[in-house]
Amino acid sequence: MSLLKKSGRLKKELGLFDVYAISTGAMFSSGFFLLPGLAAARTGASVVLAYLIAGVLILPAMFSKAELSTALPRAGGTYYFLDRSLGPMLGTIGGLGTYLALTLKTAFALVGIGAYASLFIELPIKPVAIVLTALFVGINILGAKETSGLQRWLVVILISVLALFLLQGFHEIIFEQPRAVTRSRFTPFLAFGMEGLLGTVGFVFVSYAGLTKVASVAEEVKDPERNIPLGMILSLASTSLVYVAGVFIMAAVLDPVSFHSDLTPVATAAEAFFDWLPHPFGLVLIVAAALAAFASTGNAGVLSASRYPLAMARDRLLPDVFARLGRFHTPTFAILATGALMVFFILALDEEGIAKLASAFQLFIFMLVSLAVIVMRESRIPSYDPGYRSPLYPWMQVGGILISIVLIAYMGWMAIFFTLGIVLLCLVWYFRYARPRVVRDGAVYHWFKRLGERQYEDLDREFRTILKEKGLRADDPFDEVVARAQVLDLEAGETFEDLIRKAASLLSERLPAPSEKLVEGFLHGTRTGATPVAGGAALPHLRVPGIFRPEMVLARAGTGLSVGVVDALGGEEAIHEVHAVFMLVSPEDNPGQHLRMLAQLANRIDEPDFLENWLRARNAAHLKELLLGDARHLTLRLRSTEPTRELIGKALKELSLPRNSLVVIIRRGDDMIVPRGEATLQENDRIIIIGTPDALRDLRSKYVAGH
Repeated sequence: MSLLKKSGRLKKELGLFDVYAISTGAMFSSGFFLLPGLAAARTGASVVLAYLIAGVLILPAMFSKAELSTALPRAGGTYYFLDRSLGPMLGTIGGLGTYLALTLKTAFALVGIGAYASLFIELPIKPVAIVLTALFVGINILGAKETSGLQRWLVVILISVLALFLLQGFHEIIFEQPRAVTRSRFTPFLAFGMEGLLGTVGFVFVSYAGLTKVASVAEEVKDPERNIPLGMILSLASTSLVYVAGVFIMAAVLDPVSFHSDLTPVATAAEAFFDWLPHPFGLVLIVAAALAAFASTGNAGVLSASRYPLAMARDRLLPDVFARLGRFHTPTFAILATGALMVFFILALDEEGIAKLASAFQLFIFMLVSLAVIVMRESRIPSYDPGYRSPLYPWMQVGGILISIVLIAYMGWMAIFFTLGIVLLCLVWYFRYARPRVVRDGAVYHWFKRLGERQYEDLDREFRTILKEKGLRADDPFDEVVARAQVLDLEAGETFEDLIRKAASLLSERLPAPSEKLVEGFLHGTRTGATPVAGGAALPHLRVPGIFRPEMVLARAGTGLSVGVVDALGGEEAIHEVHAVFMLVSPEDNPGQHLRMLAQLANRIDEPDFLENWLRARNAAHLKELLLGDARHLTLRLRSTEPTRELIGKALKELSLPRNSLVVIIRRGDDMIVPRGEATLQENDRIIIIGTPDALRDLRSKYVAGH
């Protein structure tokens, strides 16, 4: 099971614009600059509709990937999702299949660079693609930050030129080109009937594969629960708009016969209506945009594809060498292997063959991803906690599965047999190499448990580790729960059961739950291995029906407290000595929030010197301050010589605090004053304020000297 140490994790360096740039740059390359002519040859002018339908039909895969990426932000996204949901056999098929599809797509893009560059300089297309592969491999070895930095600039150039292309193209169609010519270009609309249209939809589906690339770098995204779904939605919206509008312009401006055999249709269309610019400046703009698009796909493709062998090697499905991080904290060997495979595809396949095979793989993987969401939801693992949930579940996912099956069927037998061949190859690899090395089942067995089958307990443990890494969400009330928590200091000789009874009595005063029921629940969790104990601290916890907010009791045992805990597998009882106990009770209907709060407590316990500081704390206020995150709270000391002097002598209800901030603790010497509205602040008081980062930033700028 892949419980990653910090040294083995990839750095979180990618923000919202990086997510958008990786996805958008990948989708705007071959799909826009190289593929429209080849696609139009299959369906005629209805190629415009084919791009629109493909953009709509990608929605189930996009929503499914967004949900899985926010729940399980790990390198090798799609592989990781499929392995942990459907098990390592289908994980192997999905991982290797997606890896091949991404590598094919990236190779296709680099072939496109040579095609567009040859408009000015006669260059051999495939050797140019191989040289560029080596260049992007080198950049990726240096790090994701360097890779995404280049990606941003490429996408800015690309979007700027495409906006000009669309504006000028519609001006040409509306004001310059005779309407009879435009109508003739779209007649007949369905040149090869519905069969040709549906086959073309599958053919251009590869144009939207950039969404897959985002999932594969989820481990490196900051705030993945916001940035991944938002970046994907923005990317798909803008890309679909440009695809449909741009392909419409190409179909309207270009002669159908030449359009259908053109590998540089955007450049050819631009030459037709950029005649107001000095020759060949219009063509230069389009070629620059094309090169930026293909380069961004090559760059992002190497970045994302290389994370698949990394993730699979972590799980022992591939040799360990693929999981090793190099000097720049990147998977060097995996990146080099990806570059070598791209070179093979560039040399072995033609442009149309690359596109068709990549599309078939992508459809197959999207089908499995939709199934993975259903399995994860129905497994009901409490620690499966996506920050974004797919709308219209499960019909969105059922639709995604059916869409993939239909489109693969219309792509022809070659694509079907090739996909089946790769599945067979993956199965051979799994049974001959991976199966003897892997002891792991997917979430599907948690679903099967409801039918009397087994489940894999370590999966929940791994998902809890991911929750711990992700941290709290903005609306989680952790700070408020800590602020109102009741505190117990234990006397020597008191037992763990004594503590539980005291805590249950305090909690029952605030919750509609009998004290004895709480005692029974806490002790049962400890006896059955559900109470985490580590670092000198224990975390007894419960989810109780009928309550509406979480509550907690903090306890300190200066002389130590013996806690007998049975491990989760039902083994022998182990006796632990603890000095800190955190008893958390949450509503039954919000398991994700409950687990995130437990994970936050575990993060605090893991901090250096936590236990030493816990034992040295002078009072309850000090204890609570140790649990509050620095980014979410602010401590102000009121002094007449500092900016805080304006607060002295005021009642709390008179303070003008920023919105989304709250005084939760007043410390006066060794005493803690309850922060009621009538409480009046005095000099040398220390007040603890919780709030959003923006609110705390405003308070620091106003009251912290030298800020």
